Amino acid sequence: MKEIARASVTSAETAYRQDIRSGHHTLVADEPAHAGGADAGPAPYELLLASLGACTAITLRMYAERKQWPLGRLTVELQLLKNKEGETRIDRQLASDAALDDAQWQRLLEIAEKTPVTLTLKAGATIQTRRA
Repeated sequence: MKEIARASVTSAETAYRQDIRSGHHTLVADEPAHAGGADAGPAPYELLLASLGACTAITLRMYAERKQWPLGRLTVELQLLKNKEGETRIDRQLASDAALDDAQWQRLLEIAEKTPVTLTLKAGATIQTRRA
C-alpha cells in the first residue's frame, strides 16, 4: 500500500491535551472543559469534521477552477450526530457567495460525495494497532 498521510500524536501530562505533528505542522487536540480537558484545541471529532470539511472545500475549489466557475467564498458547515442506537451521521452544508446556477450546484453536490475523505469515511478503513 502507498502511504497517503502520516501523523504523530504525543500525550502531554496536562489532562487530555494531545500534541500532534503532521509533516512540518503542529496542532493541539484536547477535550472541552466540561469533559475534563483544558479546551486547548479541537476535540477529536471536531478534527475529523475539520478534515472532511477541508477536503470538501479543496476538492470543490479544484473542480470549479478546472470548469472556470467562480466559486467565491465557499463555506462548508458540518455536524456529527449520534442517536441512542449508536447510529452516526454527518450533516454537511455547502454555501458560496458566487452566483452559481442550479446545474452547477447539483454538480458540486455530486463532487462533494466523491471527495477522498468522504469516500474513506463512507467505506470505513481497516485500523491495525500494534506495539512499537
